[in-house]
Amino acid sequence: MATHDIITQKMTFGGKSFGKIDGKTVFVPFALPGEKLRVETVKSKCDWEEVRITEILEPSPRRTAPYCPLYQNCGGCNLMHADYAFQLEMKKQVCEDIFKRAQVPIPPMQILSKNPLGYRNRMEFFSGGLRERGTNNVIQLGQCPVAAPEINEWLSRTPIERRPKNRAMVFGSERAEPNLTVAEIFSEKNSRKERFNDARKEKVRAKQGTSQSASHPVELRLCGKKIAFDAKGFFQSNVGMLELAVPKIISKISGSRVLDLYSGCGTFSVFLAENFSHVTMVEHNKGAVVFAEQNMAGIPHSTFAVSGAEFAKSHAGIFSRQHGAFDTVFADPPRSGMEKEVVEWLCESGIPKIAYLSCDTATQARDVAKLSESGYIVEEAWLLDFYPQTSHIETFLICMKN
Repeated sequence: MATHDIITQKMTFGGKSFGKIDGKTVFVPFALPGEKLRVETVKSKCDWEEVRITEILEPSPRRTAPYCPLYQNCGGCNLMHADYAFQLEMKKQVCEDIFKRAQVPIPPMQILSKNPLGYRNRMEFFSGGLRERGTNNVIQLGQCPVAAPEINEWLSRTPIERRPKNRAMVFGSERAEPNLTVAEIFSEKNSRKERFNDARKEKVRAKQGTSQSASHPVELRLCGKKIAFDAKGFFQSNVGMLELAVPKIISKISGSRVLDLYSGCGTFSVFLAENFSHVTMVEHNKGAVVFAEQNMAGIPHSTFAVSGAEFAKSHAGIFSRQHGAFDTVFADPPRSGMEKEVVEWLCESGIPKIAYLSCDTATQARDVAKLSESGYIVEEAWLLDFYPQTSHIETFLICMKN
């Protein structure tokens, strides 16, 4: 196979750096901007290629030795070859480029970060190990540099043969009770179709409130409050960063009535209640709503166990007319971003402030571009580094109605 020498340019969304071969764009995993590399093609499309490094001819001064012996084989971390300060610089540049392409003006992006190692409190294991990059093969491991101490302690004391043979979610934290929870989800399947069908059934059960997830409750001490959630359901994987982010986010918004869209188990609602007289939660997952009601007990609130789209179409207008308009919307949607019905309603609503937390900057920029067209301006922009050593980016914006 033919090789080429290239000099890489910027890091792109997803953590790959790009360069050019005869004018054609190529994407290079595990490369850093400004490196001279010898590469060979592994995937070729009409207007781009993905290549792999065969030799690093001139490394970046920001390149560093990975902490993990499984690095590049494990499907997890993909930026461990860069020093941590440079990881943050590259992520910031990626965010700024995304908003620029979406034609969304943002102020200088601020960064909130904490520990680059030993931070991950929630991990998914398959047959006691982790997925190999690009395959369904399982890599067995005894320790993980980014895992929280409680998870590494479990790995070290639990031989492979005693770990769950199924897919399992493990949550560990000194702030949690219990401090370690191992929750099996469903059996490993040989075929992609079987795995898809099991995942779909679990999703349906969660919507109906009949999921077996509730058999693994965890109670977490967070910023002086107790938050209960299901170890099998979604919860933030980096508790240390969450403890930094919550007061930062909450300090930016206050008023009378706040709408918490995609509220999950009510983590942010509990703290929003300190700055607002009434909180309205919207969450489609009925299993999460059960925990949200537990967490919000004794606090003035309303709850809609529906999707964001259904709330926007069928409930938002009536509720606002009956109980008063919202001062602020806090939104923390999944990677797909806010549904188009939600964005359209927000554009028409005239709500003064929208606080938007996102785990996918591209879909956030798409949504905020629509908000900008209706007169919203981004007043603050934050990069929240919940996942050091990876290219995963979380961003927080404060949008004000002009």
